[in-house]
Amino acid sequence: MRGFAALHRTGDPLVLPNVWDVASARGLVEAGFPALGTTSLGVAAAAGLPDGTDAALGETLRLTRSLAALPVHLTVDIETGSVDTAAAVADAGAAGVNMEDAMCPAETHAALIRSVKREVPHLFVNARTDTYWQRAGDLAETLRRVRLYADAGADGVFIPGLAGPADIAAVVAAVEVPVNVLFLPGRHTVVTLAGLGVGRISTGSLLFRAALAASVETAVAVRDGHTVRRDLPSYAKINAWS
Repeated sequence: MRGFAALHRTGDPLVLPNVWDVASARGLVEAGFPALGTTSLGVAAAAGLPDGTDAALGETLRLTRSLAALPVHLTVDIETGSVDTAAAVADAGAAGVNMEDAMCPAETHAALIRSVKREVPHLFVNARTDTYWQRAGDLAETLRRVRLYADAGADGVFIPGLAGPADIAAVVAAVEVPVNVLFLPGRHTVVTLAGLGVGRISTGSLLFRAALAASVETAVAVRDGHTVRRDLPSYAKINAWS
């Protein structure tokens, strides 16, 4: 965990792209990213499964085993997760996990974090709270939860949907562990988030959704006789990644 944890630096945050298959991971490794995460939406949707229901656990474990061979730190989104799931992805080669509370009682999630850290102490546990994802935004409840999760042993805290500079600064000031923010196009920049003290910036499902949009746009361009971008990776290059 030490090497991965050291990438979380206040003022120089880890920009963590989230991948859904081996090809997307290899492309990002080639682009120079030192760490990758998985996106639970991307992994589930690529298999025709719903996100947020733990339906894609098998696909997540298979992908973890495949990605563990790459020269990069890997953290895995295990949705709400469990001790057994966290141990399984650690055994498969992951350096960390992302575990969401899905707005369950904070004490329940804290107990799960404590159990995971007891059973798999080397695993970087990024504790996610959905106070800004499933709600309009509740700073007081966010602060209560991130403090509780940090006290339970979480190595970082993650608040997707957190956008306002004052709210971000308040969360950073509330805990001593790195704060992870989900990148929101049009609302965030890496420079701004670095200045607020964020330690990690995740792309979440952004890359997966962008790839889907680009696929549809390209097919429509072919059908309608529009220009298709020419600077695509070649067949040979992609095939060499396999």
